[in-house]
Amino acid sequence: MSEQWIADYLAASAQEQVIQVDEHDRPLGIVKRERVQREGLITRCTYIFVYNSAALLCMHRRTAHKRLYPGFWDLAAGGLVAAGETYREGAERELEEELGISGVPLKSHGRFFYQSPESRLWGGVYSCRWDGPIRMQPEEVMDLRWIDTASSWRREGECYTPDSLQALLLVAV
Repeated sequence: MSEQWIADYLAASAQEQVIQVDEHDRPLGIVKRERVQREGLITRCTYIFVYNSAALLCMHRRTAHKRLYPGFWDLAAGGLVAAGETYREGAERELEEELGISGVPLKSHGRFFYQSPESRLWGGVYSCRWDGPIRMQPEEVMDLRWIDTASSWRREGECYTPDSLQALLLVAV
């Protein structure tokens, strides 16, 4: 990907409209993603944990140009809920965009509030079973692997997205 392509992609992403919410997940209005980032507003986000029939979790590595946690390993597909979407609709869209998975039933695991110096959000957590092919979105995903979360899966020297680590606490497979 060229530097110009990355700049164009990031500019388009900044213009996306998302739902702003308060500390209790009550909608406050529709705002551009760039305003969320600039002002530290609270938004809605989705986390979809993809397991195969062997109960292994699909973990993917974020591309280096992502604003949050570039190059980190992410335990869940997902992203911000767009204006006009429900959590489930956002989860279905993000799962298809990032990993090429669609038409699969999603199991809801509830919501949680996440706050860090980098972001504040309400996360809707889902999981699914998938043994089909994975199609990584090159703009967002640069690698993936399947892990057994019941074993010691973390590798020294690797960074993991802290919000997906928190979201995983809600999932009992």
